Amino acid sequence: MTSFDIIYMANIMIADDSDAIRLVLNDILSIGKHTIVCEASNGEEAVELFFKVSPDLLLLDLAMPKKDGLTVVKEIMEKNPQAKIILITASDDQKIINQCLQLGASSCISKPFDINNVLKQITDSL
Repeated sequence: MTSFDIIYMANIMIADDSDAIRLVLNDILSIGKHTIVCEASNGEEAVELFFKVSPDLLLLDLAMPKKDGLTVVKEIMEKNPQAKIILITASDDQKIINQCLQLGASSCISKPFDINNVLKQITDSL
């Protein structure tokens, strides 16, 4: 039995404007036996799909078109304070990250990704 065998299999939504990042996350999530229920390529689409699909967890890029990650976190948490959101970012803008965490996001994962860290953050957030 590996550490991946004991991970809760979650229905996860990915919101990132980069096709390449969504593909990498898909690969990582499949290792953890998670299900990707939908993907969004901008913040507006992320909010809409989140409420349509009700995933167990949202992996959310901070820098996206139409609505940035901070706005997405605000809108989702206002309507669903129990929502599970993990931020993903290549930026080290602690001010924005801290605002998102204060609003209720669970944690933040930095790009480039470390597979074990991503899977651990998901497990810890569920």
